[in-house]
Amino acid sequence: MARIEADVISSETVRAVFKAFNDAGRNVLLVGGCVRDALLGKVATDIDMATDVLPDDVLAIADAAGITAVPLGIEHGTVRLVVSGKPVDITTFRSDIETDGRHATVSFRAQIREDAARRDFSINALYAQADGTVVDPLGALADLDEGRVRFIGDPGDRIREDYLRILRFFRFHAAYGHPDFPIDADAVAASAALSSGIDRLSRERITAELEKLLSIASPVSAVRAMEKAGVLERCLPGAGCTVFERLVAMERALELSPDWLSRLAALGGKLTRIRLSRTESRRIEAIRKLAKGNSTPAESAYRFGRENATGAALLRTARTGRRADPILLREIARGSVARFPLRAADLQPALSGRALGDRLRELETCWIESGFILSRSQLLDR
Repeated sequence: MARIEADVISSETVRAVFKAFNDAGRNVLLVGGCVRDALLGKVATDIDMATDVLPDDVLAIADAAGITAVPLGIEHGTVRLVVSGKPVDITTFRSDIETDGRHATVSFRAQIREDAARRDFSINALYAQADGTVVDPLGALADLDEGRVRFIGDPGDRIREDYLRILRFFRFHAAYGHPDFPIDADAVAASAALSSGIDRLSRERITAELEKLLSIASPVSAVRAMEKAGVLERCLPGAGCTVFERLVAMERALELSPDWLSRLAALGGKLTRIRLSRTESRRIEAIRKLAKGNSTPAESAYRFGRENATGAALLRTARTGRRADPILLREIARGSVARFPLRAADLQPALSGRALGDRLRELETCWIESGFILSRSQLLDR
């Protein structure tokens, strides 16, 4: 019998919730991602739990235990408990009666198998008791062990319940799919047939999914499948995988951490279906502009920072189809720490106003062209 022994099961927060329900003579289980990730030896971030207790009774149990409770989505059965400043979302077993592709009408008369059946992917339908014993109503452990990401039941039915599941499917394949197993063909076919449903999603939700996907170490096969299914076009009109694949390969060859914005820039296409922050928009703009320009990697790093310079250098190289030279990173590192040795005060009072600004820029250009080696005195002598 499978059992989890990760920190999630022994944390003060989770133990307090288990105790509160046990003291009330009621049952509660860990569920979903925290169980899945614990079984894989990964650190769980969000903690979700499930119970056969109705939402109002969950509130009462929390009150009796002195635990802060927030009716986060009580109409859908979810109550957030806060223990030592950490949240735990508890949802009553439920089944979906009706859905419009985004919001569902639910029934709280479900048993654990029904609760599991209304979830998206089999590997998210795993539960764990207080002692760590895993409860597997749908036989999902085999999928987790083999690295198979599949919808529960008919993929089309699951997608129609929430069209965001199209994007989640490709992300989960990238994160949990075994590289030796091809992506689930039925799920891809359903995603392609129902891809127009993505247009109903908010820009924020699409952006959040793309960020998570593009932050995964090896997302290429998933993104390529998205392109073939017409899903990528729905999210980033005009995007393509060729340059993106080359950039990801270079990141791995140079042992760089994934940079989702550099990868987004490499995909190309219009950004009209996503919503970036101002900082993110500026980074995308800088990377694309630098990749088209003639600045050296070192100058780009000096003027726009290491991250932007690295993204631009990789993007420029990927567009040419060449391999990235490790010297590239050394040049970027050198430029990122370079500091122009002159200040305006060094040229005053001989120069002022526009003449002062022009002279400073002229000397800065000389200094950059020298490889950042000209000293203050050498620059003043010019």
